[in-house]
Amino acid sequence: MARRVNTPLPYLTAGLRRFLLTEAGSAVLLLAATVAALVWANAAGASYDAFWGVQAGVEAGGAHFTLDLRAWVNDVAMVVFFAVVGLEISREVSVGELHDLRSIVVPACGALGGLAVPAIIYFAFAGSGPAAAGWGIPVSSDTAFLIGVLALFGPRCPDQLRLFLLTLAIGDDIGAIAVMAVFYTHHVSVVALAAAAGLVLALLALRVLGVWRLTPYLVVGAGLWAAVDASGVHPTLAGVLIGLLVPAGEVDGHARERLRLYGRAVIERADSTRVRLATTAMKATLSANERLQAILHPISAFAIIPAFGLANAGVRLDGAALRSAMSSPVTLGVAVGLVAGNTLGISLGAGIALRTRIATLPGRVRYSHLIGGAMLAGIGFTIALFITDLAFTDPGLQQQAKVGVLGGSLCAAVLGSVVLRFLGERLPLCSFDEQFALPALPEGPWLDPSLA
Repeated sequence: MARRVNTPLPYLTAGLRRFLLTEAGSAVLLLAATVAALVWANAAGASYDAFWGVQAGVEAGGAHFTLDLRAWVNDVAMVVFFAVVGLEISREVSVGELHDLRSIVVPACGALGGLAVPAIIYFAFAGSGPAAAGWGIPVSSDTAFLIGVLALFGPRCPDQLRLFLLTLAIGDDIGAIAVMAVFYTHHVSVVALAAAAGLVLALLALRVLGVWRLTPYLVVGAGLWAAVDASGVHPTLAGVLIGLLVPAGEVDGHARERLRLYGRAVIERADSTRVRLATTAMKATLSANERLQAILHPISAFAIIPAFGLANAGVRLDGAALRSAMSSPVTLGVAVGLVAGNTLGISLGAGIALRTRIATLPGRVRYSHLIGGAMLAGIGFTIALFITDLAFTDPGLQQQAKVGVLGGSLCAAVLGSVVLRFLGERLPLCSFDEQFALPALPEGPWLDPSLA
């Protein structure tokens, strides 16, 4: 007999809400940077390429390190972006929404579909020759744009859909990072890779020893970046490792007791020593993960990601370039992979998990929400452009892939928004939850089957 259960709707943690708000703000700046890059590249293409090709570096003694400006953004600054990804994964798994394994089954199945089907579709269009290397481009979603579009729907978008899509995007990021490390690393230095492994063990040791200060992690992390760069693996992967290994669990309860004692000492008599000790004790009450994310996430969201868009989204869109792209298997493979591949793959993967009842999506998430969200997951901007530069050295193939990324992402954003707007409440709930069940009718003769 069904009955109404007076339990509250599922809600998002405060930390996760802050993350979503920051990502939504980042999406606005990323969109502005993308438009600026397109205008710059098409109005004055020579100056765009010349600017980002300027060499800049640092020199100490006889040693020097020089990169062009685009490489400074892609290979150095983007380490911060990947570190934030690693920090968010670690926090959510340790103490956040992903701590309960049951909550990640449906998005994990969707993420697997969202990795496999776009790659298969790409191979169907461009599965031979140099173009085949671009199969990894349509396999990842852009978290900032995805969350930014969802923010436009306000309360009409269930919190559990946001959580599902964020978890899905995290799964996509993990898959894309694995793809980059395994399939887009061409030459490996065993010595440098061994040095990187040793530095990873040093980070693990800091974590096991309970080191809460950020400086040791950052110093070892800088060495890890240099070792990974020398190994032949893309150096931004060092950022993911740093983010994953910085402690994210609950802090020692004694830290709060020390804060209480030092705070009382400051109240009694404030001096530089007591204030310094109280400030240090206050920092120790937060995990290293939370403190580092508070520093890096705004930098990543509001500076690095827009800079990445400005440096990489400048694609020539004149008539000749568009005609070439429209007939290019690379462009078509990327665009169709992003839109149709993610829609089919995520919907099928998550749908199978739901229909087989191995997991559920609580709350008011409907199949129309799921399909619309899967379409929005086809917005594959940041990591898609990132993998484009890893997959192709031919400027022509890069141009065609970037047109596919821009066109596919735009179509995914529009189609997903239309589905959520006009079909959002029309399809059935993804799972039956007692808290939404109708109250039971009192027993009486009207329930007699013979009267039916």
